[in-house]
Amino acid sequence: MINSTKRGRFVGAAVLTVAAVAGLAACSSGGTATDTSAAAAGGTYTFWDPYPQFDETAAWSKLVAKCGTDNGVTIQRTGYDTSDLTSKALLAGQQGNSPDVLLIDNPVVSTLADAGVLTTTKDLGLDTSNFQANILAAGQLNGDTYGVPIGANTLALYYNKDVLSAAGVDISTVKDWDSLNAALAKVKAAGKQGITFSGIGTEEGSFQFLPWFWGAGAKLTDIGSSQAIDAATLWTNWVQQGYAPNSVINNTQTTSWQEFLTGDFAFSENGTWQLAGADKSGLKYGVIPIPAKTGGSAPAPTGGEFVTAPVQKDTSRYATTEKIISCLTSNENLLNTDTTLSYVAPIEGVQNQQVAANAELTPWVAAVAAAKGRTSDNLGTKYPIISEQMWGGFQNALSSSKSPSDAMTAAQTAAATATK
Repeated sequence: MINSTKRGRFVGAAVLTVAAVAGLAACSSGGTATDTSAAAAGGTYTFWDPYPQFDETAAWSKLVAKCGTDNGVTIQRTGYDTSDLTSKALLAGQQGNSPDVLLIDNPVVSTLADAGVLTTTKDLGLDTSNFQANILAAGQLNGDTYGVPIGANTLALYYNKDVLSAAGVDISTVKDWDSLNAALAKVKAAGKQGITFSGIGTEEGSFQFLPWFWGAGAKLTDIGSSQAIDAATLWTNWVQQGYAPNSVINNTQTTSWQEFLTGDFAFSENGTWQLAGADKSGLKYGVIPIPAKTGGSAPAPTGGEFVTAPVQKDTSRYATTEKIISCLTSNENLLNTDTTLSYVAPIEGVQNQQVAANAELTPWVAAVAAAKGRTSDNLGTKYPIISEQMWGGFQNALSSSKSPSDAMTAAQTAAATATK
């Protein structure tokens, strides 16, 4: 969910509590809302998305318009900042004038569903069978599915081939935490920096912590477990041993990426959205999935948006809404859209087409296959509360104000109290 893409926003970096919607992570400049009830007349369907940077000449805008035209209606599209979109969607749901189609950051889906704003895919008659289960799970709550993903991105490890070569590190040996730590030690001994990441005290930091947290075997229902402490210890040791810079405690994904682009770092934890910048940088780089503690790919959090259908007073509109959503998420349109937006498609057959066209996406497809939604464990609106305590925990560990054990144990106590 979180990126600093060429679209100029953090995918999935939304603060998900209703009370905090005004403080969501940033996008570009916002748009102006239209009166949904008035727009609904005369075969017009309203569509809200978090892409205010796309005007009517953009490929995305043209696709949305065509999916309306192909189904005999006109689509009136409005793009908002991510921060504005969530709050406006909640308010519109309360007032009974929601848009017909809403494209929303995936962790927000459960918040809107819990508030009664969204229809289920079953009620809409929308087929979800082709979508990868782990990606679709980000839009599920209490056994129901609310919308379908337009695409997915996630995190992996970029590596600098020249830095590793000079340090005598063979990237094929990096398969788990022990081998990664051994590589970092060699890089430091060779006079270079080991790894950079975003450990900031926001949802963005939690997004980056989760692969190590889940890769240790921890669960969000117990962020004070021994496995959670292992993940916090890993990050803390990197800073204390000089494998990671002190700046990680305040780094966003953008600033940590800028550090990697200096050419002094062996590794950077970052996302699909940095591929274009990596290609332009001139660095000789590669990408591997983030390793789990004992080997294999660690689950990383999924980013990306879901196409949803808000509740309407006139339920006869749902039939056309379903056709519009099915059009937007057809194999052909997903292939074109996800390539443009630097997303991995949420359907395996389309992923194969993406890889055939661009082999650089191979490790990203593997990372997405292992990825997990932050709200996937039926956490719903509990997730942002848990996440806030989690980032407080690893921040205390990184700053050495508490030991990793004390920091994460305290975080769990606070999370348990807040989610009762």
